[in-house]
Amino acid sequence: MSGHSKWATTKHKKAVVDAKRSKLFAKLIKNIEVAARTGGGDITGNPTLYDAVQKAKKSSVPNNNIDNAVKRGSGATAGGSDWETITYEGYAPGGVAILIECLTDNRNRAAAEVRTALTRNGGQLGDPGSVAYVFDRKGVVVVPKEQGGKELTEDSILEVVLEAGADEVNDLGEAYEVVSEASDFVAVRKAVQDAGIDYDSAEASWVPNLQIELDLDGAKKMIRVIDALEDSDDVQDVFANGDIPDDVLAQLDGDD
Repeated sequence: MSGHSKWATTKHKKAVVDAKRSKLFAKLIKNIEVAARTGGGDITGNPTLYDAVQKAKKSSVPNNNIDNAVKRGSGATAGGSDWETITYEGYAPGGVAILIECLTDNRNRAAAEVRTALTRNGGQLGDPGSVAYVFDRKGVVVVPKEQGGKELTEDSILEVVLEAGADEVNDLGEAYEVVSEASDFVAVRKAVQDAGIDYDSAEASWVPNLQIELDLDGAKKMIRVIDALEDSDDVQDVFANGDIPDDVLAQLDGDD
């Protein structure tokens, strides 16, 4: 299975406790505001808002901050910003395709920060459509193998999610990655919940259909670009098609 997926999962966990915690919180809050503005403030009737809130809770965002974001987004209280969703395309060194999703209230600032993060780290901004074909919109639910002191088997998770519309289950080492079509994502997440299975994350994501295997130098360069992009307040998510093999991943872990 893709080493990059394992790295991304590890990176997500580390993000909760590292120095960028406040920046992560701000992005999660912004995500909640947009979901509430788009589909209303009723969590039970707005699956996108439900998933945004759950993601925030799993990252330890205080409940008061979450509640206030829902109210701002739904218009129950004043102060919500007019966020605009913009997707940029580009490349990291070595031809690695990069998709950058932004939520911003200043399109010019977002474009400038994305361009700067790429060019200063050996990457470049691409034209619209230049790399989008390398990615498919998918639902991704990450389920830890450790469940209440017992280890979840691949067969047992398959039994739960296949009927709900999952396409595949990938072994990430300490967790399983359940991939589905974006249209089946909510049903798959609900099936996991109904079975009493805990999950680390559940969201619609851009999954590469073509990957470039990276050596240690290439992996470091890709990660440097992604880190620089994620340092921008306007950037919500970054997706790349660089694949980091297990042996390279182990070297990266050793460097931490």
